[in-house]
This record gives sequence, C-alpha cells and structure tokens, in this order.
Amino acid sequence: MDKIRQLNWGILGAARVNERLLPAIINAPNARLVAIASRRAGAAKATLEKYAPSYSADVCCYDDLNSLIDDANVEAIYCPMANEEHAAWALKAINAGKHILIEKPMTTTVEDIEAIAQAAINNKVKVMEGFMYRFHPQHARIQAMIDAGLIGDVLSARASFSFLMQPARIYRINRSMADGGGAMWDIGPYAIHALRWCFAQNGKPAQPVAVVAQAKFNEHGADIVSSGVLDFGADAQGRARFGHFDISFERSRKSEYEIIGTLGWIKCHAAWVFEQDHPVISWALEDGRCGEERLAASNHFILEIAHFSDCVLNDKAPLLNTDDAKQNCLAIQSVLQSIASAK
Repeated sequence: MDKIRQLNWGILGAARVNERLLPAIINAPNARLVAIASRRAGAAKATLEKYAPSYSADVCCYDDLNSLIDDANVEAIYCPMANEEHAAWALKAINAGKHILIEKPMTTTVEDIEAIAQAAINNKVKVMEGFMYRFHPQHARIQAMIDAGLIGDVLSARASFSFLMQPARIYRINRSMADGGGAMWDIGPYAIHALRWCFAQNGKPAQPVAVVAQAKFNEHGADIVSSGVLDFGADAQGRARFGHFDISFERSRKSEYEIIGTLGWIKCHAAWVFEQDHPVISWALEDGRCGEERLAASNHFILEIAHFSDCVLNDKAPLLNTDDAKQNCLAIQSVLQSIASAK
C-alpha cells in the first residue's frame, strides 16, 4: 500500500489554541508538524513539550517567527497570532511561498483580506480562514435536513456564543475593538458565520443587507457583550429573513444555533465540541412530529487540517475561501459601525 503523502506544517505562535491545533496537525493522516515558532524565548519548545512531548526530537522550535517562515521544509503555516497581527504575518508567509491557514478572523479589515487574496494568487498558494466548526459532520447533517425540506423555507435563525472570561484569557479584552480586542472579534465571527450559513443557498453562505446591534464595553473599549439582528432581506415571496446573534464573556459556555422555517425548526446544541463529545441535533415540526439525533464523536480540528492539507496536496479549492472571509469581515464591520453610531 502506498504511503499517504503528507504536508509539512509550521505553527506561527505559541497561542493557547495550540492545545487543540497542534495535536490535530500531528494526528491528521495527510499532515506532519515540522516546526513551531514564538517570539517569547523558549515558548515554542515549551508548547511542543506540553502538547506533544513525544515529537520534541522531530520538530524544529524557533524563538523568532521569521525563521519558521524562512524554513524551506515548511510548506504550510497555521497562524494563531493576535487578530490585529494576522494580516502582516499572513502576507509575509504568503510572499515566502507558504500556504496558510489563518485563525478566525482572517483579518479585521476587508482591505487586508483583499491584499491576502491577491498575494495568494500571485504566489500560487492556498489560503483559508480557520473556522474549525464548519468541518464537523453535524453541520452537514443539518444542511441536508434543510435541503430535504424538513422545516420548509428558512426565515429566521438565532446564534448564541459565550463563555466566562478567565484570567488566562484577559488578553482577548485588554485592547479596544478598533485594535482587534473584544468579544465581537473573538467569538463574534462564529456567530456571524453560523448565521450566514443558516441562510445558505446552493452551498454559498448568505450576506446580510443591514445590521442593528448594541454592546457593553469594558475600560479598554472592548465589548464584553454584543447582541443584534442581521437583515438578510426578503425571500422570493416577500417574507422577512432575520438572523439574531448574542455573544458574551459574562455567561456560561454556549455555542448553539437554531434555524426556524415555515414548517418547523432545527437546533444545533453545541457548535464547539470536544473530540469525545456526541453532538445533539433536535427538531420539531408544525404537524407535531419531533426528533433528536445524537451523532458520532468527531474532531473538527483534525478534519479542518486534513481538508486544508488535501486542498494543497491535490490542488483543490478550500471550503472557506477569501471571499467568504471578506463577506464575514464586512458583516462584522457593519455590526461595529451600528454599535458605534447607534443606528
């Protein structure tokens, strides 16, 4: 049997998300971790030894980021840097000929995403935004139920994402929203992205035409709570289509979305799931029928890495392209504009 071809990965930063991503790169069948870097002396090595100690002899650890980008053995890079740093480091990696998976949000401006997209074309590399949740089979199952007409025409959706802020995560809210801090740039991308997919047609997520939102801020100008409504415009029959989002760092952990149609509703009880979790999907219809499905456990981080690796190795288009990233960023910027202007 032929050996599976593997893509050589490097990790640009020793961020907390490595707890899930680093093992995912190691365990994806078509991926191989070859390097990790951090600007903090010893942090890359410490991260590797914490999450994958048996690989310490096989992975290069750098105390500066440029060395990893310049490493000829690295073919693809995962970038979990601070939100406001994504664009600069992504462009450095792309211009060095590296494929790159950028943790959400891809960037905090549409202009930066356009620059990344053009650089990727110029350098013939793949780029994808890191929405790992989209790769869990539960979302494809929900989409199949909608496509089969179970709940009729989709007219409303609600997404609620939250967790209690812990001291180790204060870096998420120690700067203003304008500088990439706050809940909207942290968990907001999930909520907005989920709503856009709730109204998807022909495999393409929808884009809102208007937004109204409110927020609560801390002393740094970062939002701790944000809530609002996305107007996805009327459908062919003139019926309103609204998506409601609610995100918070003051509430218990939640990552659910619900889709309401003309014949019933479907609910995803947890978009953020651990590899041992068995996701639950529930539904109810106007005629009284209802049901609940408990799906098999699955690791969406591994599936995300495997997908992007396959796209690079076999020259396929990623599920989440730069146009999707641009549309999500535009929606978030519109939310921020509504919050700032109270309009």
